[in-house]
Amino acid sequence: MVRAVERVRERLARAVAALEKAGVSYAVVGGNAVAAWVSRVDEAAVRNTQDVDLLLRRSDLSGAATALTAAGFVQRHVAGVEMFLDGPNAKARDAVRVVFAGEKVRPDSVAPAPDVTESEQTSAFRLLNLEALVRMKLTSFRDKDRTHLRDLLEVGLIGPEWCGKLAPQLAARLQQLIDTPEG
Repeated sequence: MVRAVERVRERLARAVAALEKAGVSYAVVGGNAVAAWVSRVDEAAVRNTQDVDLLLRRSDLSGAATALTAAGFVQRHVAGVEMFLDGPNAKARDAVRVVFAGEKVRPDSVAPAPDVTESEQTSAFRLLNLEALVRMKLTSFRDKDRTHLRDLLEVGLIGPEWCGKLAPQLAARLQQLIDTPEG
């Protein structure tokens, strides 16, 4: 189990190092972004993730592909998702998934993904800022997104005061989580 967690972290580190070396703008999103934010408050509350999700501009995909391929990743487009498998024999679970900045992840998404500029540099990588991450999680609102939002609520990074910062549909989703924390 420990090795599985280490492999995800290594994949993330290798991918962001390649993008940074190539000068490709990106931001870490998804479970790794939630973990980075939660760890600032309570390291014991960090939840492991099996995914590596990166926010890129579509115009930077070619440069990202060149950089990631040089780092040993294999580009694939599967079921509408752009991804970079961690080697030629890797499975889709062993990939870096791309979310395109300024685009809706699904046609019925409430809002498009934020831009990579809504991020900050940490010691390890560019991290999507908290407000943009919360909007992304509320937009997707799958079970794992609701779990990630509950983690942010539990450590006090977000709360009821956030509802006033959000578009009405996103605010209603956050309020639902606040009102029914167990799901």
